[in-house]
Amino acid sequence: MRYEPADRLWLAALSHLIPRPQWEKVFPVTPATLLARHRKLVARKWNYSRHRRPGRPPTAAAVKDLILRMAADNPGWGHRRIHGELTRLGHKIAASTIWNILNRAGIGPAPRRSGPTWKQFLTA
Repeated sequence: MRYEPADRLWLAALSHLIPRPQWEKVFPVTPATLLARHRKLVARKWNYSRHRRPGRPPTAAAVKDLILRMAADNPGWGHRRIHGELTRLGHKIAASTIWNILNRAGIGPAPRRSGPTWKQFLTA
């Protein structure tokens, strides 16, 4: 028989009210079993190994690649224009995050970015 957490709590409360010899006749578990389960529950609750790092989750690599590709394909677009296009495509990302991604990649702001070269202009 499997006990739910609420059942186990109820049994733990009853274990203090009923003498040990009568307890063994009525219930299939001993107080030691209940105490062991309680210890495991407390140990699982205070286990921090599954907690994530604090802060905002990292931006997906596919989104970073898309941002860098948009910046390369459209040299006149700045981080705000790229943000608008990504929002229109359904990606939720802040304009400042786009600016940080472009800055880390060595791509400057749009007005200071050089336009297409003659070769790029003529082949387009």
